Amino acid sequence: MKSKGNTYAGNGVHALRLFVPISSESEAPSASGEPIPAVEDYERLVQSLSYCILIHDAVTKDILWANQAACDMLGFTLEELKPLKAPDMSSADSRFRRSVGVQWLQDAADHGISRTEWMYRSKTGREFLTEAIAVRVELTAGEAIMVQFRDIEKEESLKSDLQRTEGRLQAFLRRMAEGILVLDWEGRITFASGAAAGQLGHEVEELLGESFVELCTLSSRPALEKALARDPADGSSSSLRIEVGHPDGPTKWFGVSCQYLALEKDLTGAMLLLQDITEQVAAEEEHRRDLEHLNYLGRYNAMGDMAMAIAHELGQPLAAATNFVEGVSRRVRDPESSINDLLYGLDNARLQIDRANQIVKSLRDFVVQLEHSEQVVDLNEIVGDCLYFIRLRADQQETELQLVLSGDPIWIRCEKVLTGQVILNLCHNAIDEMSGWPQRERHVVITTYATETAGVFRVADRGKGLSHIPDGRIFDGAFTSKSTGSGIGLALSHRIITRQHGRIYAEENESRGASFTFELPLARDVGS
Repeated sequence: MKSKGNTYAGNGVHALRLFVPISSESEAPSASGEPIPAVEDYERLVQSLSYCILIHDAVTKDILWANQAACDMLGFTLEELKPLKAPDMSSADSRFRRSVGVQWLQDAADHGISRTEWMYRSKTGREFLTEAIAVRVELTAGEAIMVQFRDIEKEESLKSDLQRTEGRLQAFLRRMAEGILVLDWEGRITFASGAAAGQLGHEVEELLGESFVELCTLSSRPALEKALARDPADGSSSSLRIEVGHPDGPTKWFGVSCQYLALEKDLTGAMLLLQDITEQVAAEEEHRRDLEHLNYLGRYNAMGDMAMAIAHELGQPLAAATNFVEGVSRRVRDPESSINDLLYGLDNARLQIDRANQIVKSLRDFVVQLEHSEQVVDLNEIVGDCLYFIRLRADQQETELQLVLSGDPIWIRCEKVLTGQVILNLCHNAIDEMSGWPQRERHVVITTYATETAGVFRVADRGKGLSHIPDGRIFDGAFTSKSTGSGIGLALSHRIITRQHGRIYAEENESRGASFTFELPLARDVGS
């Protein structure tokens, strides 16, 4: 490095000429024959830069020249800048004291280039952070240091905002219950959030590049492959359930929302939002088993009630048939008996047996219906299917049965057999309630009608009402007024109706007795 002998002129034009490779008098053509730009052209080029430029003497570090961009940013004219030192145009912060600035420029003189962030101060006192690069330049008259700088205050503020936003986004993603995966078109994972990695039992790095389809169980793969094969132009999302193997134990179930994603060239493919629903699936499976048990108990309860009624009813035709057969047997041994007497006895015995067969057939037809799926059915039709068994119980108890059924079909969506069991249970309870009253007062009314939203079934008796029943215990299975009852019938009825999105309740009648009512939603799509 030269420490002396620099002979820079005092004005900006001559100083500028010191680092231009030709003199102002030279307008000789280049090797290609084209004229070389004059010094004034180079000066205009440098003055048009938006980048700020300061020229320092390599030895004294004095300012020799500045372009217009630097003058505008600092708020000084070129003549005002030349005598200034670092304290006159830098922040007062100790990080930007003159000795630090001189050392920075000296590093450029010694090594050719030096970079830093420098806080300049304008003539008005405004401070702004810059990215500054000092470069050693060999000139005809000696060495100079060219400093190029630009305001990065806005960039730093933007960077700080981006870092803050990124931190918040990362915190948000960590707190999300849903995991995020991005898959390419071959089903391989190109991005995984921390939540997704934790849900799947892997580290994020372990998941990248892995086939998510192969992590799923065989039964779940077709649904996932179908979702991934959707046309991206569709723009809609698809929802599905998938079962994924877990390295630490049993498989896990996830509710998945799948949607096409395109973020320029960074992330493209299918974005999956994963929500762990393992506990929900386990609860649904437990509910399914509970429902099967409920269906079993409901049928067992209904069959028990019907069996008692039918045992009584079958006794009459079978006893009558036995009497007719015994009569025919006696007449066969009596030589005076006519053939007509024998035929009379046999015909009546057959009629009684046919009646018994009809009773058994009615029971079989009701019990063997094993379907438990929802269907659309007329509420009146269900009552009609149960009416035979209701009448048997009413006849046994010598109870008058009154039907007030809707003249129009009441289409409801329900499980027909289970709903029939509720009707049987409520009607049998009402008839049994009347058994302790005088025969002339034994009266039960069965009613069906429709509201705007529901089909309604009601059975009303004239018994002692509900005042003797503890509050809230009518449908909990813990209460029964029958000496031989278990109390399970009303509890089962409550579960059957509420599981079908209906409601069941009991009320005191105005005169005497109680009414038990259930409502089930109407099937709106019938006849549409």
